[in-house]
Amino acid sequence: MEIEPDRAQMLDQGRLVLNRLADFVDRLPQRPATDLTPVLGSAELHKLVDELLAPPPEHGGDLEGLLSLVDRAADVALETAGPGYFAYIPGGGLYSSALASFYGQVLNRYGSLAATAPALTALEESVLRWIAQDVCGLPAGSGGLLTTGGSLANLSAIVAARHDRLGEDIADGTMYVTPHAHHSVAKAARIAGIAGARIRVVPSTPDLRMDVAAATAMIKADRAAGLRPFLVVGSAGTTDTGTIDPLRRIAALAAREDLWFHVDAAYGGFFRLTDRGRARLTGVELADSVTLDPHKTLFLPFGTGALVVRDPAKLAAAHEGTADYLQDLGTLELPDYAHLGPELSHEARGLRVWLPLHLHGVGAFRAALDEKLDLTDHVYSALRAVPNLEVPWLPDLSTVAFRVRAADDDAADAATRAVLARVNASQRVYLSSTVVGGRQTLRVTVVAHRSHAPQVDEAIALITAAAAAVG
Repeated sequence: MEIEPDRAQMLDQGRLVLNRLADFVDRLPQRPATDLTPVLGSAELHKLVDELLAPPPEHGGDLEGLLSLVDRAADVALETAGPGYFAYIPGGGLYSSALASFYGQVLNRYGSLAATAPALTALEESVLRWIAQDVCGLPAGSGGLLTTGGSLANLSAIVAARHDRLGEDIADGTMYVTPHAHHSVAKAARIAGIAGARIRVVPSTPDLRMDVAAATAMIKADRAAGLRPFLVVGSAGTTDTGTIDPLRRIAALAAREDLWFHVDAAYGGFFRLTDRGRARLTGVELADSVTLDPHKTLFLPFGTGALVVRDPAKLAAAHEGTADYLQDLGTLELPDYAHLGPELSHEARGLRVWLPLHLHGVGAFRAALDEKLDLTDHVYSALRAVPNLEVPWLPDLSTVAFRVRAADDDAADAATRAVLARVNASQRVYLSSTVVGGRQTLRVTVVAHRSHAPQVDEAIALITAAAAAVG
């Protein structure tokens, strides 16, 4: 088969793919909410893995047959696109965003430097200004860049903070996080050259929020020891429980101590589109930088993150780089995203965010997020009514954390794990677990855009039955 199809082949291939995808979406309500645990060691999986590890052939194959093989591979995976997925923090896979990505990748425009695609850069910049100013409440002139996810966004934020506050001498720089900060923050710090011993873990209060008084004391002690505090990170929705740190108090601390204030709002940031979310997430607007993940609470496909900053010039100063072979490109009053982060070559990413927002309207996303908050309140109330369940924390966002009550911690942990196994074995709902305060803890996270009241009610019923069964 020729590498470049003719028009008829393009249309035939496109119809084949779209028909298969439409069938997939139609079947999602009936597809199992897959628990991979029973199949990870199976002979069937090993056989499929071996088949997929084979090198490409000299001569091409049949598209339908190849897609069938891909479908078999996708079936042996967590059903992250389905309505019964309440584990971790779901990514959406919104169809309109997938269409935008397909459209943009066929157009294949270079999105790193404004001069190579100025109008598409303006499109992307409109999305980033909306996120920075309308969603996060940062001032006019704020902006940022789209990334592959929160990990790269956190990395660029830490690099910017390091450059702005420490300059080239970073050995004595110290930064402050909580035990519940996403692990990508510490990982990014180490990649950015901050020694692990300089990453201070601030104790949390009983309700899992940063203890600002303890942070203040730690900063004072570090300064007295000749160290250079430069960064404090607050969470706007932790992964474990969805808890929001006291962002306004952390911002005040950062201002007093001249620290860069970064907010990891990868999970929670877009809840600021709702009235409840904006009230709970007050303080985001005081940050120097904010990480958000459109692939979480804008329901877009995995691989869509964002970093927005109060002063893009500081982001540029930390990431600036050029080369002689770029001398033919002019300059515009638009950002060069290659100079705001570590990536040089990347697609024009803005279309995958811009098209859904303009096609559906911001109000559709606001309504969907309000629905998730309503459903979370329902889960919280229902699980609190189950006699042998402990639901320790009122949810700030859309995660309800719970565990089984028992005579001692070991029995409670075992019973909690048994509830998880029973619920996931149903293949109707998939939950995940974590450890909070040394205790096994289960989570219901209501984020998937296809999850609505019927699926939430089914999850509650399965959890209630499992809790009763383990006694």
